[in-house]
Amino acid sequence: MLKQFSSLDLIRKPGTITLGIELPLDNDWAPEREARRAAEGRPFGVPDLRLYPELVQQVDRSGFAAVWMRDVPVFDPNNFGDAGSVYDPFVNLGFLAGITNNVALGTAAVVLPLRHPMMVAKAAASVDALSGGRLILGVASGDRPVEYPLLGLDFESRGDAFRDAVAYLRAAWQSNGLPVARGQLEPAFDLLPKPPRGNIPMIIAGQGRQTPEWIAEQMDGRFVYPNGVERLAAQASDWRAARSANSIYDGAFISAFHLDLAENANEPATPRRFGARLGRNAFVEHLQNLNAIGVDHLALLLRPSQRPLNEVIDELASEVLPQFNQSSSALQTAAE
Repeated sequence: MLKQFSSLDLIRKPGTITLGIELPLDNDWAPEREARRAAEGRPFGVPDLRLYPELVQQVDRSGFAAVWMRDVPVFDPNNFGDAGSVYDPFVNLGFLAGITNNVALGTAAVVLPLRHPMMVAKAAASVDALSGGRLILGVASGDRPVEYPLLGLDFESRGDAFRDAVAYLRAAWQSNGLPVARGQLEPAFDLLPKPPRGNIPMIIAGQGRQTPEWIAEQMDGRFVYPNGVERLAAQASDWRAARSANSIYDGAFISAFHLDLAENANEPATPRRFGARLGRNAFVEHLQNLNAIGVDHLALLLRPSQRPLNEVIDELASEVLPQFNQSSSALQTAAE
C-alpha cells in the first residue's frame, strides 16, 4: 500500500546531494566518438542509441536517483544542432517505466505550449501509474522559435499558454471532472488514470516567462542551467527565499553538469562549457561544494566522456555515490 510519498523524495534527500543521469546515454562529444559519428554518416547532434536500454538499466540498478530526458520535437541542425533524447518524451517514459524499477523518471523539460494540456495530463498520469509513481514532470515554455509556426502557434504568447496549461494539469489530476474553461469543470467527463499519489510533482526548467513569485508558488522545483558555484548559490537562495515568502519550505533545486570523468582519480578539473573534465576526487569536491549551497540534485550529461560509459557509470556508483550515502532504491522500497 502506498504511503504519502512523492517522486521528488527519490531525488531530494535531506542533508545530501543526489545524482541523476541525463539522456541520451552516448558519448558522441568525445573526439574519437565524434570521428566515428562522422564516419557512420550521423549528423552532428544525433546520438548513438544502440546501447541505450542496457545503459539505462545499469543506471537504474546502480543507485542513481533519476534519469532525465529533454523534449526536442524538431531536429534543427542549422540553428541548434542537437537532437536531444530523440524519442518522443512520453513514448520514452513509457518504455523506461517498463525497464526500470528504482529511478525517478524526469523530463527537463516538456514544452507545454506545444501540446494540448488534456493530452499531456493523460500521458503524464499514465506514465506515473505505470511506473509506480516515479514521474517528475519538468515543464518549460520552450526557447526554439522554429517549433511554434510549424504547429500554427504564436511564440510570443507562450508564457500565457504555459501558465494556463499548468492550471489545467493540476485540475485534471486532482478533480472529478474535465476542465473545459479556466476554473470550470465538466462533471460529465473525467480524465483517467489519476496519478497514484493524487498529484505529479512539476518542476520548471528555465523561467517559463513567469515571475519568481509565480514559480515559487506553483512549481515543486526548479531545474536551472549548469553554472558556476556562486551563480548556483544565488539561484538556490532566491528560490528558497521565494518559497519561504509563501510559507512553503520543501521543493527541489536541481542543476546539471557535463561530465568527462578522467581515469586518473587525481586529475584536476579542466573546465569546459557547462562542466569539466576531471578525476573523481575533484568531482567529489565539486559535489560537496554544491551540497553546501543547497543543490538537491545534479543531473550528469555524459556525452563528453572519453571513456566507455559503462566504466564511468560503474566508477560513479562504486566510488562517488557511497560518499553521499545515496540509495534511491532504498527510498523507493520505503514508499511501497
